[in-house]
Amino acid sequence: MPVALTGAKIFDGESRISGHALVLDAGRVLGILPPGQLPERAEIQTLEGGLLTAGFVDLQVNGGGGVMLNDAPEAATMETIAKAHLPFGTTSLLPTLITDTQAHVRAAIAAAKACTSPGVAGLHLEGPHLSVARKGAHDAALIRAMSDEDLTALCDAAQSLPSLYLTVAPESVTAAQIRQLVDAGAIVSLGHSDCGYAQASAAYDAGATAATHLFNAMSQLTNREPGMVGALLNEGRASSGVIADGIHVHPATLRAALAAKQGPGRLFLVSDAMATIGTDMRSFTLNGREILRENGRLTLGDGTLAGADLDMISAVRFMVDVIGLAQDEALRMASAYPADLLGRADEIGRLRPGAQADILWLGAGLEIQKVWQRGKGVA
Repeated sequence: MPVALTGAKIFDGESRISGHALVLDAGRVLGILPPGQLPERAEIQTLEGGLLTAGFVDLQVNGGGGVMLNDAPEAATMETIAKAHLPFGTTSLLPTLITDTQAHVRAAIAAAKACTSPGVAGLHLEGPHLSVARKGAHDAALIRAMSDEDLTALCDAAQSLPSLYLTVAPESVTAAQIRQLVDAGAIVSLGHSDCGYAQASAAYDAGATAATHLFNAMSQLTNREPGMVGALLNEGRASSGVIADGIHVHPATLRAALAAKQGPGRLFLVSDAMATIGTDMRSFTLNGREILRENGRLTLGDGTLAGADLDMISAVRFMVDVIGLAQDEALRMASAYPADLLGRADEIGRLRPGAQADILWLGAGLEIQKVWQRGKGVA
């Protein structure tokens, strides 16, 4: 039976609509309809104001609910992570494996293929084909160049997963490998790299379409060498994730990046979340190293940032309250823009006919009042 959600404004990903109902049926959006055009048998659910918007799409989620994908690259771990992020508005995510062994990479690919959780939209492999010079919290001993065997396995995974997102450094992959990965269906993102502007631009010419957590773990923009940051900002074909917590990127830097980014590529929000989300845990381990949680930061013992203690609705509020972005644009950065990068704009990230009924009901202060996933209330 169709369900009609009424009483709230609706943000469909493009504009806000008043005086209409969001109609759901069989886990999908049937349409946004005026009262006189609702299906005869529709169940009317009246909300007390607020805003209905698409569920968030997070392309970089290392953990949540007390677990890390690296600790147990299994379908059950992915399901735990996805459930932990639902109360914070994320209805689709890419579980992310941080640089690890070849066996762990194979296990994560197999787990993503087997996972039936509605919130798991594919897989993000952040490494191991990175640069030691910009390793961040990644284990340098596990970083390596991409081999022919790696390339074959990744191309096979790209052809069988809904979405495969690969963070690589141009120092550890060739342009030919990037082309093969993209041709197989992978989204190739540049990150954890110390390469210069020319090498980064060549990687974009080869088919890369993104950068991973802009400004962090990459060569910076300077007057004579634009670096990877400059390449991303100038490359209209590429988008980039950004960690909007006020720790990873200074607000003034983020405002400048938003103004400088050439389109149609966009900046979009990622949580880069770790095991802490949805818990009160104070520490956990990654590749055998302890990571400490304190004052909104996650760090290794030497102070190196290690992921983020961040959820997506908090990132959206930061963009509005601190950066000064309009609510609608902040919501697009958390939903429409990452869905666009995945090539799944008709499926997730917007409220349009035929899309998954992944919906948030937000209050005036962007507080989450209810979450629907594929038409079912889940949080």
